[in-house]
Amino acid sequence: MAGVSEETIKEEVQKLSGELPEGVVKELQRALVKKSKEKAITRDQLNRIISEVKNAYLNALVEPGEAVGTVAAQSIGEPGTQMTLRTFHYAGVAELNVTLGLPRLIEILDARKNIANPLMTIYLKEPWKHDKEKAREFAMKIEETTVEDVAIQTEMDLFSMTFRVELDRSKLRRRKLTPLRVARAIERDLNLQVWVKGNLIKVKPAIESPAELRRIADRVRKHKLMGIKGISKVLVKMEGNEYVVYTEGSNLEEVLKQEEVDETRTITNDIYEIMNVLGIEAARNAIIKEAVKTLEEQGLEVDIRHIMLVADMMTSTGSIRQIGRHGISGEKASVLARASFEITTQHLFDACIHGEADRLSGIIENVIAGQPIPLGTGMVELQMKGGGSRGSK
Repeated sequence: MAGVSEETIKEEVQKLSGELPEGVVKELQRALVKKSKEKAITRDQLNRIISEVKNAYLNALVEPGEAVGTVAAQSIGEPGTQMTLRTFHYAGVAELNVTLGLPRLIEILDARKNIANPLMTIYLKEPWKHDKEKAREFAMKIEETTVEDVAIQTEMDLFSMTFRVELDRSKLRRRKLTPLRVARAIERDLNLQVWVKGNLIKVKPAIESPAELRRIADRVRKHKLMGIKGISKVLVKMEGNEYVVYTEGSNLEEVLKQEEVDETRTITNDIYEIMNVLGIEAARNAIIKEAVKTLEEQGLEVDIRHIMLVADMMTSTGSIRQIGRHGISGEKASVLARASFEITTQHLFDACIHGEADRLSGIIENVIAGQPIPLGTGMVELQMKGGGSRGSK
């Protein structure tokens, strides 16, 4: 029997447009067209395939009245009890530390602005990604370097009221710096008197007092000479057939401005930074990706739809909210639902002060009140009609 044409396949699949998600329709069309080039598909086979796809999609849908939030919480919470509390090194990069396991999952769900170990994976463009030296040069360029980083030792001389910095020649050479350039940077940026003699730099404060000398010493030590703020450590590693730069510390906005960087693949594990630079949709995707990665690293499997639901709830208002009492749980409309989570008496007192009413429309408040909950059969309101004989159906 002759197979159907490519145009017929597209026409038939397009009829599903209103019934199935656009992504499913496109994927089905692509797969069928590809298969039809390898082997002829008959009209009967095409109809059966479309019917099976429709049934598979309908079976995957959530039943009306399903407690999706509770199921998601259980599905993430139960494997979470099997996660390790320890922090391991990052995916084969022993030199960099990153939070893994339960602490990382808590960090993501608590939407913490200051995470323990911010980390970036920077992918490079041509020719930097295939040239080890060029990749190293770029890594050195973005690593934040302070005066303290290139110094052998620093000391305060209270007798002459000067602050002395002895520079390390090898560290300067690696970063393509000189003592004169360091001195000029201090002089220009901090507006101080500076003298250079070989590897020694002397700095004198405008006001000669021990307190002022200590303040100046602290400013000089921490003064940035080169690099991007926040990038404290860099590491170049071969990944597949290209060099990738890993960083301790994160500054997505500044890194993406660098001409060497492939901005389509470069990522950070700081979700707030992603939101500020790329927007809330990117932050939602980052929450899903980071949570899935954290669970997979522990060998735990959680259906991605549970994590997607949590990510949707966290980002639905256009900003990132945590799952705790300062976020989603603390913003519930029901007084009893809020009180059942944390700080019970405080919630009840506040509700009394403001004269709040609880409509008992949710699950938690109906459980507390001892009433049927609006889930499953509890969602349906049926009334039996009276009358008729005892034996009637």
